[in-house]
This record gives sequence, C-alpha cells and structure tokens, in this order.
Amino acid sequence: MFINLAIDAILENIKNASGYIKEDVIKNFVEIISQSGRIFVIGAGRSGLVAKAFGMRLMHLGKTVFIVGETITPAIKANDCIIAISGSGETNSIVSPVKIAKEKGAKVLSLTSYTDSTIGKLSDSVLWVHGRTKNDIDKEEDYIKRQMDGNYSSLTPLGTAFELTSLVFLDGLISELMYAMGATEADLKARHDNMGY
Repeated sequence: MFINLAIDAILENIKNASGYIKEDVIKNFVEIISQSGRIFVIGAGRSGLVAKAFGMRLMHLGKTVFIVGETITPAIKANDCIIAISGSGETNSIVSPVKIAKEKGAKVLSLTSYTDSTIGKLSDSVLWVHGRTKNDIDKEEDYIKRQMDGNYSSLTPLGTAFELTSLVFLDGLISELMYAMGATEADLKARHDNMGY
C-alpha cells in the first residue's frame, strides 16, 4: 500500500535528521532564543503551521512570542529575533519580513533546505533540513521512471518531508531550551491555555 511507503519515507527523513544537526548550530539557536527580548516566528502555508506550533511551545516556555502576519504582531526591534521556516528559502512572503528584521538589527534564525538561499544568507544561524520542496518538482524526472527505479520521493508531496522534519526538530529544540533555561514540564503546563481550547 502507498500509505505504508509514504509513512516509511517520512519516518526515514526524520530519522536521518539527527545525523546532520550540528552542535554549534543548536548552541547558536538556544543562545539567541534565550537572550532575545521577543521572538517572531514566520512560515508560509504548512510551514506556517509548523511556525505556529513552535511559537506556542516558546510561549509555554515563558518567552514573548508573535506570529508574523497576525493582527497583534508589533514592530520588530534590535533586541528581538525572527525564526523563519522556508524549505526553498526564497518564499517572498518570508524573505521580505526577514530583510526588515535584519535591517532593524534583529537576529535571524532559519530552517531551510537551501542554506545558500536568500533567507539562508540573511541568517545569523541556519539549520539545514533535508526535504523535497515544491521548487524541486519542476526539476524531477518522469514520475513513472522514478517509481520503476524505486524512488518514492513523491510519496512525500511538495514540502511534506521538510515540514514534518522541521516540526520534529523544533520540538526537540524545545527540550534543549527547557534544559538550558531550567524549565520543567510543569512550568510549561502552567502557561497552557486554560480557557477550554
């Protein structure tokens, strides 16, 4: 069944993630996030959902967090940081706010499959996340030939591999931040929504 092949392909990409995560990048992420006055997270489409999930966990950690594009998002300043999630690193709706953040003196962290992209080059620290992005589709060989060769990458359509691997990485980063900040799960639970959602 294709569903089993798809799940296996997604899990394999996530499993391999720990092999390419660099310790110095993690330290930079933890240091910048811990020291930033406010944190802005941004992503488009499904990467935007990953950004919101990460933003929620940062709030649970006690950080002041804003999702770029929401009506209550304030102006970014020099003591802030922005975390950009973009497989291609070239999504216009992400690049523009990242450029503004950089101009204002804020730190830029990013997750992307293309470290030499515009967002990657603007970043103070960038985490490379292996994934097949929607930009890769035009470059691919014929679908049937790939299937005959046993290449089932299309079973993780568009940015699925990038998005899910990013989600897992960022949840792991929360554990790293909890340790660095001396936070417990009880601390996070105390900040969890208690209004019925």
